[in-house]
Amino acid sequence: MKNYEGYDDAQLRTRQTKNTFGDTHQHMMAFMFLCVVIALIGFGLVCMYSASYDEALRIGKNGSYFFLRQFVFAILGLTVFTVLQFIPMRLIKLSIWMALVVSFVLMLLTLITPLGVTRLGSRRWIEIPFLPSFQPSELLKLVTILALAYWFSSDRFKQYRLLYILVPVSVVLFGALLIIAQKDYSTTLLYVGIALAMLIVVGILFRWILLFIIAIGIPAIIFLLIEPYRIKRLTGFLFPDIDPTGINWQVNNSLKAMASGGLWGKGIGKGEYKLGSLPEVQNDFIFANIVEEMGIIGILLVLTLFFLFAFIGFRTYRNLLPSRKFEAYATFGLTCSIIWQALVNIAVVTGIFPPTGITLPFFSQGGTSLLVVIFESAMMYKMMQPAKENVMKRSYDG
Repeated sequence: MKNYEGYDDAQLRTRQTKNTFGDTHQHMMAFMFLCVVIALIGFGLVCMYSASYDEALRIGKNGSYFFLRQFVFAILGLTVFTVLQFIPMRLIKLSIWMALVVSFVLMLLTLITPLGVTRLGSRRWIEIPFLPSFQPSELLKLVTILALAYWFSSDRFKQYRLLYILVPVSVVLFGALLIIAQKDYSTTLLYVGIALAMLIVVGILFRWILLFIIAIGIPAIIFLLIEPYRIKRLTGFLFPDIDPTGINWQVNNSLKAMASGGLWGKGIGKGEYKLGSLPEVQNDFIFANIVEEMGIIGILLVLTLFFLFAFIGFRTYRNLLPSRKFEAYATFGLTCSIIWQALVNIAVVTGIFPPTGITLPFFSQGGTSLLVVIFESAMMYKMMQPAKENVMKRSYDG
């Protein structure tokens, strides 16, 4: 006669061992991710201070002006990072749709009210009393990722077939329309690219994805061609020698700055091109200053940190997919958001892509941008933790 009781106990012990190993692995991945994020924030602050010092003096401010602002937002971001870990995931899910509505409202307020601020020909910023100016499109990008993750992870929406596709696609199209109306073409492409990647990874049929690409692609080409400065940028990118002192002046100086760095660089704070030869060096072209001052070693440091960020993010997506689809899809989308932005910025600075205005996450000057990136990282870190309900259940069973 078989001892079923003993067999069941053995199965239970094996299952508990596997669960414990899985939780330990998740904790280890989360700890590694936290170290990478802290390293990116710290390294980014050092590089931004070096790149912005001269620019601060040029505008009549203290040399630490941009650094101190960035540092304050970094501390605020880390505070939000800590607080977010104590908020139940159920409450976050319940607030997603409200946050999406708020994001759309802020985008509309930026476009049609005096709260919107126009800079360099684009109406991307909003100034609310008692708050620093910020770009609502950054919030919209984050919330859209969470909304898509929540929608596609819920089985109850699948029964509506057509609506299952139309609702998320409509959200993305409306968000893209609002961003492009602010004359932020590059952010629109990034926003749509993240959404497209999520549609692919959740398993949407190819014919629907093709229709989505067509629906986005045709307006994208039209908006590209109706703005003369975009045509000039594209022409300058395709024909680099056509206007080396005009359209391509910034990129050419960026390449010269990086070439002058050599293997070890000139030393942190000793870059020369940031002294006026490379405009926006603390923003879009900060990577060029890093390479000039730190050489190939600087390139390896930056790329290694972003590689580890991507590796842990996509590995977490794969690990969570069988049991926690919302966390898996959200982690995938957030990882794409930060990594793609970094790759696009580096591609622009190195002349692979035409200038876009996309900043380098964690490094470029911009307090609210840094705050959003840290918040995205905080969400990823929270999702990497073992589900509390599973931990409580195992404790009860034990």
